[in-house]
Amino acid sequence: MQDNARTIALDHPDCFYIDGQWTPSASTLSAPTFEVLDCSTECVAARVARADAATAARAIDAARRAFDHGPWPRMTPAERAVYLNEIAQRLEAANDEFARGWSIESGILQRIAQPRIGQFLGAAFRQYAAMADTYPFVEPRRSGSGHQAYCVKEAAGVVLAIVPWNGPAALIAYKVAPALLAGCTVIIKPSPEAPTSAYLFAQVCDEIGLPPGVVNVVTTDREVSELMVRNPDVDKITFTGSTAAGRSISAAAAGRIARVTLELGGKSAALVLDDYDIDAAAQVLGKSYFGYLSGQVCHSLTRIIVPRAKHDAMVEALSAAARAMVPGDPFDDATTIGPLATARQRETVERYVAKGIAEGCTLAAGGQRPQHLSRGFFFEPTVFGNVDNRSTIAQEEIFGPVLSVIAADSEAHAIELANDSIFGLNAVVFTADAQHALSVARQLRTGSVGHNASRTDFSIGFGGFKQSGIGREGGVEGLEAFLESKTIVLDQELASSSA
Repeated sequence: MQDNARTIALDHPDCFYIDGQWTPSASTLSAPTFEVLDCSTECVAARVARADAATAARAIDAARRAFDHGPWPRMTPAERAVYLNEIAQRLEAANDEFARGWSIESGILQRIAQPRIGQFLGAAFRQYAAMADTYPFVEPRRSGSGHQAYCVKEAAGVVLAIVPWNGPAALIAYKVAPALLAGCTVIIKPSPEAPTSAYLFAQVCDEIGLPPGVVNVVTTDREVSELMVRNPDVDKITFTGSTAAGRSISAAAAGRIARVTLELGGKSAALVLDDYDIDAAAQVLGKSYFGYLSGQVCHSLTRIIVPRAKHDAMVEALSAAARAMVPGDPFDDATTIGPLATARQRETVERYVAKGIAEGCTLAAGGQRPQHLSRGFFFEPTVFGNVDNRSTIAQEEIFGPVLSVIAADSEAHAIELANDSIFGLNAVVFTADAQHALSVARQLRTGSVGHNASRTDFSIGFGGFKQSGIGREGGVEGLEAFLESKTIVLDQELASSSA
């Protein structure tokens, strides 16, 4: 694909979506913008408007008015579900646009992006639309005093959804769909590196005639984002990103008791038990890990814990998988690993690789930029052996194509190593015995555990223990994150059992 074909077409890149309208910057002649780079070529693919503090405040004001005075929270869940189904239909029609932007901005292979967008985007809105008929928003109860009572679930209020650059479309879906069904109004704050999905989503909301102020989109920098988090008109913050940023958001929200859902970092472990074939596990752990977003995934399995006697065999198998990967253009069918999303992220990976070497870990494969690629934020798939579980590369999230192989003296030791982390997002147990996999899984302090592969599932629920986050996204728990529970006790019986 030629560089001149690598532009991202947006209807209103110089505007913000606020109060149901595409709103230009106050000064269109000298309005600040963000440059969106093609991470494969380092060329500018788009420019989008950069919101200042006043613009961000306008978006929050619009969402506040829409919640306090608009029709959206006062509709029934079934009425809101009609909009969600229409959004789903429009998103599915725009599948290829979302997938193309994702590959340009974040480096995911296009042949992976296209089905993944379809798997998450429209499906999330349809899943939550269906809950309008199944979730008990109003439950008749009998109070302890014998009175007629109701447990009512109502919208949490104005939601600030802060979306990262690695998987923006899916994360918008699993934040916004349940929030909308609940009756909340939303401000989406996308990453400046990857705003395409938020703009495309705003176009869909505009096309279907979503009531003004229900969804707003502003792209801004960290300083203005912090002001948005602290704004008292924001009732709930849902954030996906680094644990460091999550700590700051949590501290700011705590000062005014704002609700938060935090989906944060991970340092997930794969436990390969003694009965499982090393080569089979390496095929799952190596190729799939390196090939999906170059390891830029919070729930990636980056600590490979194996019996000590099988350590060298695992290092060799993973290194072979790493060396077989073909870095290149994510739109090229011959490519098996794309670039990292940004120059800053590549520099971060390079620092961690240097740290691993300095701390005595064995660099078995990769560890540098591909010499034949002069442009793009590429980095070789990398494998370390002889990794101490307390070393930097085993304890801190790298967010790049780097695997660490850690030897365990026994199964109990492997479980201990897996749990020896501030994170607890995901894990996998490799064993031929499903019953034994379940037993080990129950001993792991993580939000998700897969058997013989990473099997995270947003349709059930996703989130982490410990410093991997607070709350869950997806499933029923993902809806309840945007609801408040109200108890109503009446002095008289009602003729009907519903409120």
